[in-house]
Amino acid sequence: METPLSPLDFARRARRLYADREAVIDGERRFTYREFFERCDRWSSALQKLGVKPGDRVATIAPNTHAHLEAFYAIPQIGAVIVPINFRLTAADFAYILKHSGAKVVCVHADYLDAVDSIRDQVPGVEHFIAFSGPKVGWTNYEAMLAASSPDFAPAEVVETEMIALNYTSGTTANPKGVMVTHRNTAMNIMGHLMHTRITAADRYLWVLPMFHANGWCFVWTITAVGGRHICIPKADPRLIFETIKSEDVTLLCAAPTVLISIANVPENVRHGAPRGVRVFTAGAPPAAATIERVEGELGWEITHVYGLTEVSPIVTISEPRPEHASLNPAVRAVIKARQGVEYLANAEVRVVDDEGKEVAQDGATMGEIIIRGNAVMKGYYNDPAATAKAIRNGWFHSGDAAVVHPDGYIEIRDRWKDIIISGGENISSVEVEGVLLRHPAVQESAVVGLPHEKWGETPQAFIVLKPGAETTPEALRLFCREHLAHFKVPHGFEFIAELPKTATGKIQKYVLRGGRANITRQ
Repeated sequence: METPLSPLDFARRARRLYADREAVIDGERRFTYREFFERCDRWSSALQKLGVKPGDRVATIAPNTHAHLEAFYAIPQIGAVIVPINFRLTAADFAYILKHSGAKVVCVHADYLDAVDSIRDQVPGVEHFIAFSGPKVGWTNYEAMLAASSPDFAPAEVVETEMIALNYTSGTTANPKGVMVTHRNTAMNIMGHLMHTRITAADRYLWVLPMFHANGWCFVWTITAVGGRHICIPKADPRLIFETIKSEDVTLLCAAPTVLISIANVPENVRHGAPRGVRVFTAGAPPAAATIERVEGELGWEITHVYGLTEVSPIVTISEPRPEHASLNPAVRAVIKARQGVEYLANAEVRVVDDEGKEVAQDGATMGEIIIRGNAVMKGYYNDPAATAKAIRNGWFHSGDAAVVHPDGYIEIRDRWKDIIISGGENISSVEVEGVLLRHPAVQESAVVGLPHEKWGETPQAFIVLKPGAETTPEALRLFCREHLAHFKVPHGFEFIAELPKTATGKIQKYVLRGGRANITRQ
């Protein structure tokens, strides 16, 4: 007797056990699980009337709202695939992802309707445009659609190895790749969360982490699995976070290290009255030990560091606390918590290996690449067999992250083999930024690397070689980039140099730009 593994099975259980419990809080709107699932069912019914069939893609562009949360149930329970898109991207990025994914329907928050309208002629495959909020000509109103729909729909048969979500992530090339995440992938990740993190029906989860980010690290389904409360806020504003924590008695949240830094730096009058004991899961970039120590010491919150990638659904390790850690000096304990940690149970096997595929010594010094295999690893990159074959070799997913293993078995990332810049939990392709800079009439060559930043973890820094006789300024380049890139991808600094450091074969030596900058000849 086998049944397919899927978050939808956890939803089935929640319907039966938690129908009268409060499920979602979004501003003035509050729904019980019965009301929440009825809304999901009405949307499923409406999508089927629009012609959405199993395997079809339905894209979303929205912040953390109840409607966006409903999408993670309404879409997969009819066998369709949700494509949650990063709302911080540009209209051109929206067009690329909508075309590449083959989205049949796109559902958009009011703040992004104009951006999508501007690229409608570029996405002829999109048949239906649904506005999550706000009336707009040419768009179907979401609430009106639900009100006119019946909660009766035809549920699809779940195949655990088929996609539940198509998550786009920036790689080392300019165009993002579509990560095919299956029902089984997400179900195993959820069970890993539940085994390691003590989440229960008593928890009140604050949506600080964007739902689009690897399906909210699977917390869109995890909280429901135990009958907890989802508390939605539209943006990760530190003041709003504290106000909501206090007013809704929040017990749990996820946040990138950059958000932790902003939380740690709010004025005392804002944080006053915030409850102690709030549990916070952080990932997206290695958090600074000092940040962990400060948040735990000053606020009395409990930080848990987890690690993963979109390609592994997305969490595979946790800096798991051990009894012997409790007696350590807070500063020492924070250093351990800043490590990526040990494997999640049942999710995946994680190793750090050398160039020959042999595991590195557990000495805290010998570096290798993190590789992963098991239940959490993606099905592959959508419509990109070459990238899939490059990432998954001999049954192992190669992360591109360089790490060491400590004597206690805890993994710690030391660097990245890739040139991806992780700023505030967001991936930035240096190649994409360089490509934009090269379109500027004064730029002859450009190289972009990530440099450390106190707030964002790291930020892009551009090194520019100008064309002979050409002139420009850092501010002019910054404005040029802002016209062509999502704002978080714009370099924080621009440095003009006479030539880029290169190998004999002409490859740019980015490690020189990152560390050995004394060797650079400046203009």
